[in-house]
Amino acid sequence: MTLSQPDSREHLHTRTIESSGFKRSDGMWDIEATLKDTKPYEVPNEWRGPLEPGNPIHHMQVRLTIDDDFVVQKVEVSMVDTPFKICGEVGPAFQGLVGVSISSGWNKAVQRTAGGVSGCTHIIELMRIIGTVAYQTLYPLVRMEKESSQQSSRPSIIGTCRAFAADSPVTKRIYPDWYEESQKIL
Repeated sequence: MTLSQPDSREHLHTRTIESSGFKRSDGMWDIEATLKDTKPYEVPNEWRGPLEPGNPIHHMQVRLTIDDDFVVQKVEVSMVDTPFKICGEVGPAFQGLVGVSISSGWNKAVQRTAGGVSGCTHIIELMRIIGTVAYQTLYPLVRMEKESSQQSSRPSIIGTCRAFAADSPVTKRIYPDWYEESQKIL
């Protein structure tokens, strides 16, 4: 089901976020994300001059290189278009993520490393997305294989959403050893 027909309205802003995961030839993984903010009208900008309609106010890119254990090996941040010159200075703050694992606590680690005045809210937003894209990229190829070979520990995906609730039919089919019959109270 899609969204309902909207009321009459005027388009004022578009934020586009694109993210992808790649398997590298050296066995590592690249997870990338790009954010662009555009307006359908001219925007004044004291640093870059007037921005024509569709010219990005924000255009930022991130690439994390990670290993099979989701540990960050390399961080690249590119500030292609920003509203202020000073915005381009934040890239080095994100280097503190090298060695950090994309796992439980990832968003807090990103905030601790480069949140507030050290970083950029837009790059922080991309890092959150990169966390889920890394999971979506590696899970079917790496994590599921590891979890199936380590049946002594509960798969990390159980309990993360309705489909993978401990009592769901999906869990029962894919992870029967970890399925829990629902305890319904009469």
